[in-house]
Amino acid sequence: MSETLELQTDEREALQSIYEGDEAFKEIDPTTFQYKYGEEDNFKSFLVEIKWGENYPNELPAINMDTFYNRNLIPAVKQKIQGVLKEEGEQWLGCGMTYTLFECLKERLDELTSEQPEHVATQSIDLEKVGVSAIQISDNTDTQKKEVKKEQLTKAQKRRQWERTDNKGERPRGWNWVDIVKHLSQTGYKEEQKANAANAANNSLPVSG
Repeated sequence: MSETLELQTDEREALQSIYEGDEAFKEIDPTTFQYKYGEEDNFKSFLVEIKWGENYPNELPAINMDTFYNRNLIPAVKQKIQGVLKEEGEQWLGCGMTYTLFECLKERLDELTSEQPEHVATQSIDLEKVGVSAIQISDNTDTQKKEVKKEQLTKAQKRRQWERTDNKGERPRGWNWVDIVKHLSQTGYKEEQKANAANAANNSLPVSG
């Protein structure tokens, strides 16, 4: 085992012992650790993540302030916290410094978060945009539904389409053939009845002699 790995192992075990039972401390993996400051969801609460590189502690660890928990933290406050940790860390190069870095912030919380506003404007703007977007999507959906309903024809509309004339203003050829055939058949039937009645009358007349 190399010297740096041995130092990291010793420091990891020390951190686990020191912060045992401390809910603010969290070990993400063997080289990544987090510590939460302030009350949960308080506008001045923040989380610091420290990640060791291969050469740690002979080099400064990476300081991550861009976790989701810090989404409402303004950039100026993030930079101030990172600046304090870097300044403190440079004094402890070659030695395990994670505990020291976490603890050095506790006494300076008010100073470091003095510029943090109680209400973050960017968040409210984002929420308004989401709301407007949702309304627009809803309106589009309603419009689509209305358009679909327009395509559904009533019985009267279907009948008018069936009786619609062509582009010359005339109805299609044969549109009334059914009526004509029906009329002729009825007319022919009546004429045949009249002829049969006449024949019967003639046959019933007495023969003169």
